[in-house]
Order: sequence, then C-alpha cells, then structure tokens
Amino acid sequence: VQLQAFGGGLVQAGGFLKLSCAASGRTFSYYVMGWFRQAPGKEREFVAAINWSGGRTDYGDSVKGRFTISRDNVKNTVNLQMNSLKPEDTAVYYCAAKPVGTVARSVSAYDYWGQGTQVTVSS
Repeated sequence: VQLQAFGGGLVQAGGFLKLSCAASGRTFSYYVMGWFRQAPGKEREFVAAINWSGGRTDYGDSVKGRFTISRDNVKNTVNLQMNSLKPEDTAVYYCAAKPVGTVARSVSAYDYWGQGTQVTVSS
C-alpha cells in the first residue's frame, strides 16, 4: 500500500488542523492505520492508531483528548483531527499502515509509511 499524507501547515496555539492520509490499493480496509510525528532532534513518536473497522482507537498520552483519528474505508483515507494545538505539537506527521493485528504504538510494528507533512504551531 502507498500512503500520502497532507493537510499540514502553520497554525497558532489553540487552533486546529485536520490531517488526511490517502492510501492506494483495494485492501485498505484490512490495515491498521497509525499517525506518528517527529520533531527535530527527537525520535519518532506515536500519536494515534485505528483498527480496520474504526471500532478501536489508541492515542498517545500527549494528544489524548485533543486529537481524534478516524477512517473512511470507502474513500481509502485516514484522518487526524487536531484541536487545541500547542507549540510542542510542532513536528512532521507521518501516516503508517500495518497489515495485520490490532492497534500498536511502536514504530517497528508498521510496514508502510507516507512521506510526512509538516505541522507548525506558533505560540
């Protein structure tokens, strides 16, 4: 599966952005989808994940209650609604896919990655 993330940009603290990830391939609904982020000089960090049906989600502690992950298996997209953004949310955001199992937080669990989209939150 090929992934392309988009929707990043510059936003003020307290604002919101919606990221989307478009996936190619007819088996998109079989994949667990995740969002990760990486700030300069830091390791890639788990943000959110959603299982194949959308019935199970998981969030990183730093975004819980502010971000919402969702998916559309007809349009082959996964979205990340980001509200109440903080300067510490500034990073390159990546979408990722794993073909089996349930939601996971580790980078190594995901086999496919998009190219990333920059999110910058100004104070």
